[in-house]
Amino acid sequence: MGPTDSQRTQTALPFVFKCKQGNSPWIFGIDPIMTHVVTESCIKCRYTDCVDVCPVDCFRKGPNFLVIDPDECIDCAVCIPECPVNAIYAEEDVPDDQREFIALNVELAKSWPSITRLEPHAADADDWANVKEKKHLLER
Repeated sequence: MGPTDSQRTQTALPFVFKCKQGNSPWIFGIDPIMTHVVTESCIKCRYTDCVDVCPVDCFRKGPNFLVIDPDECIDCAVCIPECPVNAIYAEEDVPDDQREFIALNVELAKSWPSITRLEPHAADADDWANVKEKKHLLER
């Protein structure tokens, strides 16, 4: 399990004050703490190389897509280079046409189960790896 908000605060610089706005951490009540986001490229591929390197088990598994739980992610970025379809971005680097996946990761992370180990990808994952515009194929 990932660090709690209290543990994150203890490791932050002393002059950073942490407030809560709903379930999302905010610094000074204005800017959310950045996390990582799984985007459209993951749909129908669901490679789990990223899961295998995650030190805090922040990934959640859906039928044909992974998401990152922003309350668990510690922003370490070790998952980014592991994704064979380049579906993972730091929140601030998510391309404009993929920004809706920030909210989608938050929403789906609340109901999907945690995944903590490498699993075989779908048999046709390689066929879907370079397909664009797959959001309509996302299974919830």
